[in-house]
Amino acid sequence: MNQNYIENETFKGVNFVKNSLFKGEYECCTFNNCAFSNVNISGFQFVECEFYDCNFSSANLYETLFQDALFQNCKMLGLQFEDCNSFGFAVILNDCQLNHSSFYEVKLNKTKFKNCKLQEVDFTASDLTEASFDNCDFLKATFKNTIIERADFRSSYNYEINLEQNRVKGAKFSLKDVVGLLSQYQIKID
Repeated sequence: MNQNYIENETFKGVNFVKNSLFKGEYECCTFNNCAFSNVNISGFQFVECEFYDCNFSSANLYETLFQDALFQNCKMLGLQFEDCNSFGFAVILNDCQLNHSSFYEVKLNKTKFKNCKLQEVDFTASDLTEASFDNCDFLKATFKNTIIERADFRSSYNYEINLEQNRVKGAKFSLKDVVGLLSQYQIKID
């Protein structure tokens, strides 16, 4: 295996669509304002890396490893996170746009999402145990056979979660958004 190992490097304003990123393991690297849109980063490893203002939309994530990775203000539309390497998968997502992405069967235990747009995101069969969703928008997001036990949705909105199709024991919700838990019953709440 001929893999590159890159450590403690900073990449600023690089368009990886035009300038290929060397395939390999990146550890403790920082990526600022970089373009990964539609880029094939299959098999890459990002360990303790930080991504700021990057565009990952429609990138190929097959067997990509994100271990303790921070994403801040990143555009991540249409990503298939279930294709990632699941070994040690751990991310923190702040102020990111993840619309139309999929976390099908992904283990997201204790993952922190803050100020994220999660519109039409698929969380089917994912494990969100103790995940934290701080001020996130779930418009038309899918929850089916999802484990959301002890997850915190109190400051989030636009979610519709069927209590009979998901494991919700100990999950936290705000009283003002409880309608998103009862929508399947087609009742009116005043």
